[in-house]
Parts: sequence; structure tokens; C-alpha cells
Amino acid sequence: FEPGAPRVTAHIAGGTHHAFWDRGEGYCVFSDIAVAANCILREQPSVRSCLVVDCDVHQGNGNAVLFKDEHRVFTFSMHCAGNYFSPVEASDLDIEVPIGAGDAEYCGKLEAVLPPLFHALAPQLVFFQGGVDPLANDRYGKLQLSRAGLRRRNEAVFGLCAQHGVPLVVTMGGGYPRDMRAGSADTFQVIQAHMDVYRGAAQLQNNAARWAR
Repeated sequence: FEPGAPRVTAHIAGGTHHAFWDRGEGYCVFSDIAVAANCILREQPSVRSCLVVDCDVHQGNGNAVLFKDEHRVFTFSMHCAGNYFSPVEASDLDIEVPIGAGDAEYCGKLEAVLPPLFHALAPQLVFFQGGVDPLANDRYGKLQLSRAGLRRRNEAVFGLCAQHGVPLVVTMGGGYPRDMRAGSADTFQVIQAHMDVYRGAAQLQNNAARWAR
């Protein structure tokens, strides 16, 4: 929010969306997105609208609870319908994707809901939890997206941020190869899918001078 500051920032970890006020869950000790959002809201009084776009294959249940009484933060979670490992919480908007969904079904749902959401909320800051566990190579995901499908997902978020001129914070999320061996094809695909998120974010920042203001 300072003059000349990057329009895109990326945390090459984090996205720990299962943590609650009083406990961790699902490999998440605390929510980095919640900490960052609360710091921004405290230190930048002009910020009145933050949007969390959570595209991990699991619901962002912790953030849903952490922000349930914070009207300045809207939580959107798009996740697999058959992949809950703890009680379901209520985000401001939850979109369930059926088990086995591939690129067309997943991206079609996302591309239908995100543009009107950006239009309605006019967010001043977006957090993108870019988990890659919807990938078909993922051990726990139960979806069938390809890397190309995940890139299309990323681009849907990045493109709307550019279109609306909204600063973006990118975090990692889930991504667990079926075959955990270092040289396996699954490991390669999952690592590359994670890298695709950050490659796209870097390209977005490089093009930031052309964003709408």
C-alpha cells in the first residue's frame, strides 16, 4: 500500500488455513493469512475489504471460523465435496466440487463465481491460497485436474486482480505426491504445479505497470 510497493507478494510456504484460535489442525499450527490480514486491517485503516480466495482441495475451515465475525474479510473456499477430515465450517461462500472432477468442471465453476464476487465486493486486497492438491497426481486430493487446469485456475485469480487493480498476496497450500520418492513422476508434477503458482505470480508482478488503477 506504499507508493512503489509490489502489487504482488508471495509466501513460498504458508496457506495454513486449518488452524484455529486455540489449536492447530491438518499440518497447520497458525493461520498466516489471518495474521497478515489482521495486521493490514490494524495498520491500514483505509482497507475495508479483503478477499480470501482459497482453492486448496480441502475447505479453509480455520479461516472460516477466524473471520466469521470480521465483516471486512470475505472468505471464499472452493474444495472437494468428499474430502473433509474434520467438521465442516461455514465460509462466507463455499463451493463444493464433486469427487473426480477435472479441468473443465472445476474451472467452469470457479470462472462462473469469481468475476461477480470481485464486482460485488470490490476488494482492496486479495489473498490467494494456491494449494495444488486438486492435481490428479495428489495423494489426498480426490480430484483429477491437470497442471494446465491448475494454471487456468491460477490465471482466473490473477487476471481478476489485474483487471480490478487489486494487490495480491499468494501463499502455498497442499500438494502431496502419490509416489513420494524424490524422482517419481508424481513428485515432479506436484513440485512443478507449486512452481506454476509462483511463476504466474511473478509474471503478474512483472506486468503490474499495466494494471487498472
